[in-house]
Amino acid sequence: MVDKLSFGECASIKRTPLCFGINYQFWKVRMKIFVESIDKGIWNAIKNDLFVSMLENDKVISKTPWSQWVEHESKKVQYDCIANNIITSALSSDEFFRVSQCESTKEMWDTLEVIHEEQVT
Repeated sequence: MVDKLSFGECASIKRTPLCFGINYQFWKVRMKIFVESIDKGIWNAIKNDLFVSMLENDKVISKTPWSQWVEHESKKVQYDCIANNIITSALSSDEFFRVSQCESTKEMWDTLEVIHEEQVT
């Protein structure tokens, strides 16, 4: 059965599904399931972009200094870091270099969608 799979791997609950640029739709669904199984907050980080804590003083809005973050803000930033690690760990070197200049995991995810979903149509 493995030799019939175009991506040449078996499913695992502990290892990210690998993306070699083929059978992208299948990988995309498996990746979403894999990430959500770890924590829905990580999937949220992928779909909703980087979390930036903002502070308002005298109607001036600025980024909150790291030293003033509360626990839930730190957790959201940690989700961003974990999401980035998961996505980049799931990519072949060719796929990685396609998204290596992206600023966020969401941008990586969206870039992969544009690249591979345009190839299908």
